Amino acid sequence: METPRLLDGRLKLRHLVLVDALSERGSVVGAAAALHVTQPVVTRGLHDLEAILGVTLYERGPRGITPTDFGTAFTEHARAVLAQLTQAARHVKELADATRGEVVVGTHLAGSNLLLPRAIAHLKADRPLLNVIVREATPEALMVELTAGRVDLIVGRLSSPSTEDTVRRSLYQESIRLIVGVHHPLAGRDGIGLEELRGYPWILPGVETTLRRELEGFFVRNGADLPENRVEATSYLTVRQLLMETDMIGALPGLIGADDPRLTTLGFSLEPVGHSVGLTLNAHRRLSPAAQSLIDALQEAAEGLTQEE
Repeated sequence: METPRLLDGRLKLRHLVLVDALSERGSVVGAAAALHVTQPVVTRGLHDLEAILGVTLYERGPRGITPTDFGTAFTEHARAVLAQLTQAARHVKELADATRGEVVVGTHLAGSNLLLPRAIAHLKADRPLLNVIVREATPEALMVELTAGRVDLIVGRLSSPSTEDTVRRSLYQESIRLIVGVHHPLAGRDGIGLEELRGYPWILPGVETTLRRELEGFFVRNGADLPENRVEATSYLTVRQLLMETDMIGALPGLIGADDPRLTTLGFSLEPVGHSVGLTLNAHRRLSPAAQSLIDALQEAAEGLTQEE
C-alpha cells in the first residue's frame, strides 16, 4: 500500500472536521446534524476522504457506523490537528490582548462543587475579561473532548496515572463520605451500622465509574450486598436535590457535606474509599496563557481546601 499524499491539495480541513463528527456521533445522521449539513453532503465527503486515503474508515451497519482500525487511527490524528489549530487561533488572540483570552475546562462531580468555583472566582477577580467556559460530563466523554482540543483541561478525580498522551497532576486527596440531608433520621447519630444504612435508599455513581467499583468492593469486604433501593446519578444538582428532599444516602466527596448547610455527613467510615483530585492535560499540547492562569488558580484553591478538610 502506497503512503497517501495528504499535502497534495485534495485533503481539506472539512475532511478532518467530518471525521471528528462521525466518530463522535456514530452515524451519518448525527454527524450531519452536528455539522448543520445534509446527509448526502456527509456521505459524499466521507467517500472523498476514503478515496484520498485508499482505505475504508467506517463499517456501515443498521444502527450507524463503526470506525475500522484505519478510522480510529485517522480520527486521532484529525483531532490532534484540529486541536492545534484551535490553540493557535486562541493563542494569537491572547497575544493581541493579554487581558483577555478564553479557557475551556471540563469537570465532573469531584471538581465541580468547591474546587473549580473557587478557582474561577479567584481568576475572574484578577482577570475579569478572561472568558471561562465550564463543560460538565462523564470522565470518558471529557477525555474525548480533551483529545479533540475542545477542552483545555479536566478537573476531577484522578483514577489512573499519566500516559503517553495525558498528563495528570494531583491537587489534593479527598475522602468519600456518606452524605444526607440535615433532616435525615440518621443525621447526628453515632454507632450506625451498615445493615441499618442499607435499609435506606442510596444514590450511587454509575457502574462505569471507578468510585462505583470501589464502593462495591467495600460492601463485599463487609459481607453485604449493595442496597437494592438505589438511584444512579452523577449530576451534583440532581444528587443534592434528592438528598435535601428525601431520606436517601449519597456516597460523595467529603467536602460536599462540609460546605453545604442543608447537607450533613453521617458518622460512618467508608475508609479506605477515597481519591486524588487533580488535573488532566493533553501531553502533546502547549497550554495557552489563559489555561495556565486557571491552573494557577486551581492550585491555590486546592491548598485552601486541604486546610479545610
